[in-house]
Amino acid sequence: MPIAIAVTSSDLVLPPPGGPVPEAAVLRPPEEQPLETAVTQAALLLDQCGHLVVLYPNSLPTAYVRRLHTVRSVLESDRVALLPVPLPPLAVGVLARQLRQLSVSDLSPGVLASAARLLTHYIYAGAQLSSVARCDRVDVSIGAHVGSLVPGTRFGVLVNPARRLLRTGPGETPDGPGFATRLTVARSRPRTGEDWVTDTLAPGWRVQGVQEILPLPADSRRWWGTPRAVEFAAAIPDPSVLYQLVTSVRREECHWCGLELIGDRCGFCSAPVPRADAATGGVGATGATGDRTAHSHALGPPASARAPGARHAAPATSGR
Repeated sequence: MPIAIAVTSSDLVLPPPGGPVPEAAVLRPPEEQPLETAVTQAALLLDQCGHLVVLYPNSLPTAYVRRLHTVRSVLESDRVALLPVPLPPLAVGVLARQLRQLSVSDLSPGVLASAARLLTHYIYAGAQLSSVARCDRVDVSIGAHVGSLVPGTRFGVLVNPARRLLRTGPGETPDGPGFATRLTVARSRPRTGEDWVTDTLAPGWRVQGVQEILPLPADSRRWWGTPRAVEFAAAIPDPSVLYQLVTSVRREECHWCGLELIGDRCGFCSAPVPRADAATGGVGATGATGDRTAHSHALGPPASARAPGARHAAPATSGR
C-alpha cells in the first residue's frame, strides 16, 4: 500500500504527466475544518497507509502550520512527517507529485520523506511577472522598479535552485537544468499571443514537454506579489530516474526514531544526523552520485547532479 502524501490546498494536487499515480490527500485550513475532523482524517490516512508525509509551502500562514502540528500532537504519532518546502506553490505541487510517483515503490517511509529535501534541489522554479514592485523573492534594482511602471514590460524571476531577475524577451533565458525535465506552467489567465515561458524558456531549456495548469494556485498571487503571473516549474518527470537518484544516496538509521533516512536530517522526527557521522561520510552518496558527505546532498545538489538527469539514463528497478 502506498505511503500517504498530503498537501495543504487542492490546487497543489497536479495531474500526473504520464500514467496514474496515487492521489494526494488535502488537509484543510483551520477556518474550513474543525480540529476533530482534521484529526479523524489524518487518523484514517495512517490506518490505511501506515505513514503520512505532509508537504506545505514554508510561507503557509502560522495558524495553518500550528493546526498541522496540533493534529500530529493529538494523534501522538511518530508516523506523520511535516515538511515545509522553500518553493513557490506550483513547485510544491510538482514536488508532491514526484513523491506520489515514488510512494508506490519500495522506498521506506523515512527515505521517502527525507527525499523531499533532496528533490527540491532539482526543481527549477520561477515565474513571469508583469510587475516586480511587490516581489520580495529576489533582489529588485531601482531600474527594475522603474521598469515595472512601463506598460508591456515583463520580468522573468527564477527562485530555485538559484535566484535571478531578468527582463523577458526573445532569446533571454536564465541558466536551466542540465538534465531531462518536463515544464509545468500555471497562468492567472488564459494565454493570448506570444508567451515567453512556452515560446522562449521551454525550448531554451530543452524540456521534454509542457503541461498547462489552470488556474494559477490560489496562494501564488500572494507569493509573487501580483495577481498577474505565469508560474513555471521544470522537474524530472520519470519515476525511474527519480528512484535512481534517491537510491544512489547512502542510507542511515535515525538515531532518534530508528527510521531509515538519506541526507542529514530525519523527515519524521527532524533529528539531525550526528556530526561525527556526517564528518566521516556516514550518510554520503554512493553509486551514481559518487562518494560524498551528507551535506552535499541534503543542503545542495552534488557536483554530479547532472548524472541522474542524463537524457538516456537506464531505468531503475523499483523492486515492486
